[in-house]
Amino acid sequence: MLLSQLLADIDYKIVKGQDVEITSLIYDSRKVTKGSVFVCLKGSSFDSHTKALEACNSGAVAIVAEHEVECGDNCTLVIVDDTRKALAYMSCAYFDYPARSLKTVAITGTKGKTTTAAMIRYILEEGGIKTATIGTLGIVLDDRIITTNNTTPESYEIQEAMRLMVNSGYKAVVIEASSLGFKWHRTDGVMFDFGVFTNFSHDHIGGVEHESLEEYFDCKAMLFSQCKYGCANADDEKFEQIKLLAKCPVESFGFSEKADMRCVNSELINDSGFIGIHIDTQGSLNLSADVAVPGKFNAYNALAALSVCRHFDITDENMINGLRKFKVKGRVEPVKVSDNFSVLIDYAHNAISMENVLTTLRQYNPHRIITMFGAGGNRPKVRRYEMGETSGKLSDLSVITEDNSRYEDVNDIINDILVGMKKTNGEYVVVPNRRDAIKYCLDTAQKGDIIVLAGKGHEDYQEIKGVKYHLDEREVIDDILKTNKY
Repeated sequence: MLLSQLLADIDYKIVKGQDVEITSLIYDSRKVTKGSVFVCLKGSSFDSHTKALEACNSGAVAIVAEHEVECGDNCTLVIVDDTRKALAYMSCAYFDYPARSLKTVAITGTKGKTTTAAMIRYILEEGGIKTATIGTLGIVLDDRIITTNNTTPESYEIQEAMRLMVNSGYKAVVIEASSLGFKWHRTDGVMFDFGVFTNFSHDHIGGVEHESLEEYFDCKAMLFSQCKYGCANADDEKFEQIKLLAKCPVESFGFSEKADMRCVNSELINDSGFIGIHIDTQGSLNLSADVAVPGKFNAYNALAALSVCRHFDITDENMINGLRKFKVKGRVEPVKVSDNFSVLIDYAHNAISMENVLTTLRQYNPHRIITMFGAGGNRPKVRRYEMGETSGKLSDLSVITEDNSRYEDVNDIINDILVGMKKTNGEYVVVPNRRDAIKYCLDTAQKGDIIVLAGKGHEDYQEIKGVKYHLDEREVIDDILKTNKY
């Protein structure tokens, strides 16, 4: 296509050269090919404006920059106010505006984005609407996951993914829209059908992220200038501010009387291997549903998901079934093994995340909590001490095993974990091989136990001496169940 077609939605000035035919849109100078247009981006530690001449020498026929740069004699130079914003709009055009062929949902908030996105996906798919997600876990297309570097990927990656979705028959996409995603214009060019605000708390302040709490909030609030309809948590202290700043209608959810959709009851469920919560809603949606994730705080995530999904052409039964079936890979993910005890796979790989999971599960009054975990090699030893101490305090039985030992001896790592473990009175056993440790947990389980396989989560490999070996804990459990019944 012509360069002018890519630039059609932004203000620009051609200071050298003329409109040219473009074969590819590139923002990484290492990927430039003949006929490319190269967009110069400024990062926290690198400015690719310095690579303009190199890009021209590699075949680029046009450069998009924020100021004049040295480039080849035959290279067109385009100046824009903000190259990140330009890249977003150019990417929309390059992939022929895929968002226009999808129902788009964007979720922002400090916590709950990944869980809420998964809930929406499961509910919509239960209603026959093929749905993909983009977020912390990567780009999720059915059982396929394309890894990304950020919660909200670069604009080019988002548009490329949405074009793939459209071409593959997807009808909807749910995007985790981070504050940095808005700050760096990664979602520019998309007018979302629905925007969701989960909650707001202190995070991402300092360094290369946000200068202040005010900037952090302002970036999140940008969503409600970029969506047709908003759904927001009425119980959050920032709700009124969100509503005031919004340039679209905003529907509310929460526990308070002022919420459009209210949760009038929530109860913990621990029954026949199912761990979750039950919610009853009134107001804009009257529903009773079981949610397949532990912790009362997840009632808010379920309300957020329902506030969006009720606007789609699906039934109440679809919503109920979706919440009952949903799971996030590697985030307190249930794996059905027995009606007598529960098994959860979680990514908790430090003391804080472990404490959060185990404290939540303790609310369910299990017979015992059995926590299996290891620690990563070539990482700070203090993390191992803290994990050992945390599990010792909060678990009834700790099964200490290997994780990604990398270039360290697994026994040395385990000994470091035991330093923290021995500060507590917690019972523990050491089973160095992770597969054997999983079987030990299942063999040892008693009625009413909750088993947490911590550390690997969504990962399907184990890194040892620089080699990644395939290890998916779900597959390990399947293999065990072929010859054992629990």
